[in-house]
Amino acid sequence: MSTLALLGGNPVRSKLFPAYRVIGEDDRAAVADVMESGILSRFLGTWHNDFFGGPEVKAFEQEWAQAFSAAHAVSVNSATSGLYAASGAAGIGPGDEVIVSPYTMSASAVAALVFNAVPVFADIDPVSYCLSAKTIKARITPRTKAIIVVHIFGNVADMDPIMELAAEHNLTVIEACAQAPFATYKGRPVGTLGHMGVFSLNYHKHIHTGEGGVVTTNDSKLAEKVQLIRNHAEAVVEKKGVTDLVNMIGFNFRLGEIEAAIGRRQLIKGPDLVKRRRDNVNYLEGRIKGIPFLSMPQVQDGIEHVYYVHALSFDAEAAGLSRATFVKALKAELAPTELREGEGVLMGEGYVRPLYLQPLYQRQVGYGEGGCPFKCPHYTGAPDYAAGSCPETEDAHFNRVVTHELIRPPASRADLDDVADAFCKVAENMAALRRMEHG
Repeated sequence: MSTLALLGGNPVRSKLFPAYRVIGEDDRAAVADVMESGILSRFLGTWHNDFFGGPEVKAFEQEWAQAFSAAHAVSVNSATSGLYAASGAAGIGPGDEVIVSPYTMSASAVAALVFNAVPVFADIDPVSYCLSAKTIKARITPRTKAIIVVHIFGNVADMDPIMELAAEHNLTVIEACAQAPFATYKGRPVGTLGHMGVFSLNYHKHIHTGEGGVVTTNDSKLAEKVQLIRNHAEAVVEKKGVTDLVNMIGFNFRLGEIEAAIGRRQLIKGPDLVKRRRDNVNYLEGRIKGIPFLSMPQVQDGIEHVYYVHALSFDAEAAGLSRATFVKALKAELAPTELREGEGVLMGEGYVRPLYLQPLYQRQVGYGEGGCPFKCPHYTGAPDYAAGSCPETEDAHFNRVVTHELIRPPASRADLDDVADAFCKVAENMAALRRMEHG
């Protein structure tokens, strides 16, 4: 049995893992074509032929809608912008509550705050790490206006019961699909399961344009509202003949022609990149699934997971060891990744600290010194942001979840074998780690 690197032995791997490079010659050629055209953007913030952007933006939106079986796709400059625009299109406003996940990037909850509504955190399902109809139902009040469902880690929430619940209470459902493009639920693409879907094209997503996002919907009225909020709605509604002025205060969320041109090429690559992730996960799990204190991600029947990260569940009691020591030992056996060397080994404990523990929610200070929207006179609720309010989320984050990114292409079988060897080496040396931890 070889000595752990953490205890003075040699690591399994010292060579950097390969970078996740999805930009190729086709992307570079597309950028060159845009530069040659001289049209880097063609948006105008007024009712005009160019209100909807230039030729690359329009083509990208059409191709995205077709790829995801949506009637409409509206490009934006980030998924955060997309969440804000979708929330505005849903009519969210002062006095409203929006049910959100506490286990996600902060923008999913802040999208409610942008329109002076109050986020209400529902607990996650302990298996999928997504919201469920059961956890959502426990948080619905007469003030609830919408639900933002996050498909976290590349998994998909159980959407049919959620949509049934939403229909019963007349709620708008926004899917946050940043980590799950090309995932499917019972044969249907994410982003078409709710009323709107929001995708990310940020640099570390499955496909990317550097920064960018897309909002999908099958509702033409919602699509129009998203387009208006994206591009200075207040300056456009009169000439466009829009009479519903709710949330028609616009932003500049526009995507440029270069990003759109890259997005068109990335869209073609997406399915293959996702397939390679799945193949890598299947191979790695075949090597490590026998480790008794680790559970592999569980995927519900009818769901195709796309593995933004590989999220494992660690059982400290079965291991006789803390998760912190286990992860520290694993990371000591492996190497960082090219282009992200400063981040260390791309592996960690948990994901993000439950959002309601942030100062924003603990102190309930939003807009101005008056504390709006939490203390706005329009709002009559009292959201629970106390520690312990979402026990499954806290257990997942503080005790169970171990995530890593080492399943991304172009990881080879040799790369994956190094990852598996590190897991197996640590598992074989648990007694030594226990002695180190417990003295």
